[in-house]
Amino acid sequence: MKGFLQNNWAVSVTAGILLGLSFPPVNLSFLSFPAFVLLFHLSGNTDSYKQLAYHSYACFVVWNLIGTYWLMMASLPAGIAAILANSVLMTIPLCLGKYFSNRSDSPLLIAFLQTASWVGYEFLHHNWDLSWTWLALGNAWANWIGIIQYISITGFLGISFWVVLSSALAYQLIIHKKKHIAYSALTVFLIFPISSLFLYEDYEPLNETSDDTVQAAIIQPNHDSYMSYGGMSGLHEVMDSLIALSYRTKTPSTDLIIWPENAIDDYIFTNSAAAQRVADSARAWNTSFIAGTGLFKTYPESFEGLSRGTYQGQPYNAFNATLFVDSNGIISDYEKANLVPIVERIPFVNNIAALDVFNWVDWGSIAGFGRGNTADMISTDHFSSPGLICYDSVYPSWIRTFVRQDATFLTIITNDGWWGNTSGHLQHFAYAKLRAIEFDRWIARSANNGISGIIAPNGEVIQQTDYWVRTGFVGTIQNKTTQTLYTRFGNWLPLLCVGISFLFWGMFMLRKK
Repeated sequence: MKGFLQNNWAVSVTAGILLGLSFPPVNLSFLSFPAFVLLFHLSGNTDSYKQLAYHSYACFVVWNLIGTYWLMMASLPAGIAAILANSVLMTIPLCLGKYFSNRSDSPLLIAFLQTASWVGYEFLHHNWDLSWTWLALGNAWANWIGIIQYISITGFLGISFWVVLSSALAYQLIIHKKKHIAYSALTVFLIFPISSLFLYEDYEPLNETSDDTVQAAIIQPNHDSYMSYGGMSGLHEVMDSLIALSYRTKTPSTDLIIWPENAIDDYIFTNSAAAQRVADSARAWNTSFIAGTGLFKTYPESFEGLSRGTYQGQPYNAFNATLFVDSNGIISDYEKANLVPIVERIPFVNNIAALDVFNWVDWGSIAGFGRGNTADMISTDHFSSPGLICYDSVYPSWIRTFVRQDATFLTIITNDGWWGNTSGHLQHFAYAKLRAIEFDRWIARSANNGISGIIAPNGEVIQQTDYWVRTGFVGTIQNKTTQTLYTRFGNWLPLLCVGISFLFWGMFMLRKK
């Protein structure tokens, strides 16, 4: 064991393997504790920040590779680039933690500052154009719903806080062997899951005729994402497929029909023939629709922002969007706000375009999808719900906007078929449980190829489909108007971590001078 602990490469790779296995679908989430103990040991066993970054990079590459290898199914170059780049960023909070351990003599303070560094990094990584949230530590625990109910108070980054602080205190205990550190480590390790036992609430089967319930028909068309129009002859046949499956699935009592991301497999305007077919069905069936589509949007000729080009003399953009149609056939939309870097939009393209004062490049034509910036949702006399699109669903700060605007349940539409039958779609479905718990909301999820389902506010899966099958089902969802502490106060914990990290970094820098 001593030889293993002295071998930085062995420690680093082992930590990466443990972290990779802690994520769904393996779900050995408790492995994240020894993994971070090993990382803190690696930090203490290296002589410089450069050496720590060099050796820990192996850990983060292995972790990213095990956890997100499926990125390469959609695009091999982009997947490799994402894994390598994200691994570089992960070395930064570890090096900051080493800085704090070098500057402080207090084991408890060191452990707390190392935790603040990591949680602060995860939060900041959620909030820039190169955002990649998939391997935030909290996501590893998405299937352990019984012991993570406290995220209704802290948000899911509270799980990262719990894991890293417990691990950091454990490492300090190994070094110093002090009783007060042992008590602190045990208290932190137990208090979070124990609190969840008091917060956990079972959900009984819902009364389908109750005034506060919504009957939703969730459609999983299983169209082939790698073929134009899903392998069909054109958009008209795609619409026929969707409407036929919806008709077979719905009941006379259905309040809402949900189609997945890109279900309308083309770019349309809200007044196009495809949109009108949805509106006609909504009126005929007396039901509302949430449907994924590509969407064109034009602007006045005076528009000065980035645009893809002109359509009939007007600037336009293309969006990954949700079409909302109420039972009266009234159409509105939501434009996806959280776009996958590079795949859906060039990072920092607005800033780059602003620097191009000579307009050498038509940045609008290569920028990718337009980015939405308003929290639009469907609101009827009976319910209100957003149409969160794919990557939107891993951004609780954005989802909080909808809940604070009285969304009574959350709808997620996605197309996880790009990744094939890999860990990707299993992880994405599991992460939806975190949003249910954070906001105390039912979730309806429609995925093109699966997994579609309904999730209760405690994270329990009420209904779910198999992957890669054409199907639809009807489920009952309860409208809720409660506001969790996380809904009310937002990212108080990660913001506290960011503030404390900067405060102590500044204090130690001044002390050094």
